[in-house]
Amino acid sequence: MPTRNVVLTDQQAELVEKLVQSGRYQNASEVIRDGLRFLQRLEREETAKLEALRGALDEAEAAVTTGDLYDYTPTLFNDVDE
Repeated sequence: MPTRNVVLTDQQAELVEKLVQSGRYQNASEVIRDGLRFLQRLEREETAKLEALRGALDEAEAAVTTGDLYDYTPTLFNDVDE
């Protein structure tokens, strides 16, 4: 495994130390790896959200192109209920 040197703020270093002292992690490397796994998961989730938004935008653009849309008016929801 490659070795990396990182610079942490005092607050970050304290957090790493607390987590190791809690017994949840055996050492600082485990804390950092877990943090990176969290970031990877967050990135995947954000990518999925962005893809969903792009899909919704594509659907909306297609609806506009085909004229299959509704203009918002104050009575639109009343009209839908009827």
